[in-house]
Amino acid sequence: WYQRRVRVQTFQHYFKRINLSMAETSPIKILRMACQKKTEWEKDEFLDSVYWIRQIIAIVFGVVWGMIKFKGIFGILIYVMLNLGIIFFYYSSYHEVDEEEYGGHGELAKEGLLTSFSLFLVFWIILYTLYMQPAATIAV
Repeated sequence: WYQRRVRVQTFQHYFKRINLSMAETSPIKILRMACQKKTEWEKDEFLDSVYWIRQIIAIVFGVVWGMIKFKGIFGILIYVMLNLGIIFFYYSSYHEVDEEEYGGHGELAKEGLLTSFSLFLVFWIILYTLYMQPAATIAV
């Protein structure tokens, strides 16, 4: 009985530590910091903010592209250029960070780019498909 109680307490302590460490770097906290101009960042926090902003951009543009029925490579190229442009503005003008401190323009440009591109494609394809279906064929 005593050994079981000690194991349970050990697991509870372990999970409390995990929850505390996750709460310190939650996406909500990082996005809140990202909205404040010229915030002091640690390297991982800033890269996380770039990652999460890219995910938001992907969802927004995926929904918009699907609703206005963009097609083909033109839609993809516009998305990539806008995504890179917004992120460049975000770190160079909005926060005025030294990009060399975070690995240079290349590192910041590719941080979360492929995952956001995948998310963008998912939203774009789903919404485009929904809006292209005739009203009679959509299952309710």
